[in-house]
Amino acid sequence: MEATTLSHPDRNTFHHDQAAQIGVLLVNLGTPDAPTRAAVRRYLKEFLWDPRVVEMARPLWWLVLNGVILNTRPARSAKAYQKIWTDEGSPLLTISRRQRDALADVVAQRFGCGVPMALGMRYGSPSIRSALAELRDAGARRILVLPLYPQYSATTTASIFDAVTAELRGWRWLPELRFINHYHDEAAYIGALTDSVRRHRAESGDAERLLMSFHGIPEEYFHAGDPYYCECQKTGRLLAENLGLEADDWLISFQSRLGPKQWLQPYTDKTLEGLAHSGVKSVQVLCPGFSADCLETLEEVAMEDREIFLAAGGERYEYIPCLNDDADHISMLAGLIDQHTQGWGPGLDEPSQVLQRAIALGASQ
Repeated sequence: MEATTLSHPDRNTFHHDQAAQIGVLLVNLGTPDAPTRAAVRRYLKEFLWDPRVVEMARPLWWLVLNGVILNTRPARSAKAYQKIWTDEGSPLLTISRRQRDALADVVAQRFGCGVPMALGMRYGSPSIRSALAELRDAGARRILVLPLYPQYSATTTASIFDAVTAELRGWRWLPELRFINHYHDEAAYIGALTDSVRRHRAESGDAERLLMSFHGIPEEYFHAGDPYYCECQKTGRLLAENLGLEADDWLISFQSRLGPKQWLQPYTDKTLEGLAHSGVKSVQVLCPGFSADCLETLEEVAMEDREIFLAAGGERYEYIPCLNDDADHISMLAGLIDQHTQGWGPGLDEPSQVLQRAIALGASQ
């Protein structure tokens, strides 16, 4: 049996007069610390070693990852990150911080009090470990984990569960824990997507096709029971219905494949090339599987795929940004938090009362 070591007492300090709190852990995928080969290599090593992401025998995958991928891909990915890096740093991290801050404000208004809210990344910094410690230090005894992935996949949402529970294995006093698996068909989420498309079209006009590009996963994961593909299809269908689109007006595709295996199809780049070859002159593309713009949306979809479409004969290509910290998006996320914390009220006793009873039982002040 694998041994588990509890974390040092100084990192689990409990005070009897500490107010019990509800805390929210927001989690997204993650980002390198810098757009450099070394930073990207560290990030990719952590990301691609996750057995939820790559389901392959560990010895064989170690050889492929360390012998091939980490010697070739970091330099290429670093150049891609350099195209989208800002003065504030990684777009994903910058946007995620704005989401956290805006969400904290809205939730505080709804709850009538401040709710500790921490941001963690599954890979890279800030880590899930540091975010959980932040919530613990704020007195959170009940923690709601909100992965910022609308559609569930074992490669994303389940991986966050693994990381959270692995960290909590070292805690002496575990918090109550709730976990949001997905929100791919929530009416407010579909409504926020709908409004974002309508606002874009109000400014830029319609296009012949609306393409909804989701991140791909290996097709074998779908056949093994991962519901991701089905949830993407439902999101796309509900969005198309809300927009009043006809069947020929919209498509779903999948991007960001890696390696020789067959991934979910149709592929976004091939779909765009095919549309242009068939005579379609204008497309608008959005990525409903991403809660915040990142490398895969800003560089791959907004830049690379644009070049593919125009080179194949297309004339107008427009990328519709992710929901990011849009007010409708933040309101929807606050609604999820409200829904999933039902029954979790504040502590029944005042902290001073708890302290006095603890002292009476022999606790030190």
